[in-house]
Amino acid sequence: MGEGKVYTLAEVSEHSNPKDCWLVIDGKVYDVTKFLEDHPGGDDVLLSATGKDATDDFEDVGHSTSARAMMDEFYVGEIDSATIPSKVKYTPPKQPHYNQDKTSEFIIKLLQFLVPLIILSVAVGIRFYTKSA
Repeated sequence: MGEGKVYTLAEVSEHSNPKDCWLVIDGKVYDVTKFLEDHPGGDDVLLSATGKDATDDFEDVGHSTSARAMMDEFYVGEIDSATIPSKVKYTPPKQPHYNQDKTSEFIIKLLQFLVPLIILSVAVGIRFYTKSA
């Protein structure tokens, strides 16, 4: 494991178990095997980030500057960026057409409120007028 050696993603992916764990972060390859037991998030977090570019996983957590400085001691080389698959553009799932005109929905909701109210008023009115007669 020479300093500054360039590894392919396939080579790094071979190191994905608790006895031999390598990560790719910001284009650099790190052998974090010795750090697995000491990692605050547990070894599962590191093991789940093997075999891929773990930069996003690393950045999402918001590591401290001391954690970033600690990475230097685990550095083993660079990653050949041509071997990392390009990010796939997110395409949202197909959804039914959104109804911009909400008037029909508004009228239905208004009628659902008014019709029972009118029926109740008529019933109370009939009851009132038949009693007084």
